[in-house]
Amino acid sequence: MSLKVTHELHQRRFGRNVGLALVLTGFIAVVFGLTVAKVTSGDFEPPRATQETE
Repeated sequence: MSLKVTHELHQRRFGRNVGLALVLTGFIAVVFGLTVAKVTSGDFEPPRATQETE
């Protein structure tokens, strides 16, 4: 049995925080997935080092 009863405001705030965490995690997953797809498709080439001669 808890010594303190959780206020209703804290329960709502916790629900919002969980929702925001899920949205941010989903966004990160989409960006990571697009990055992996871009790199593995073969379209990505790192910039080549150029040698400047004088």
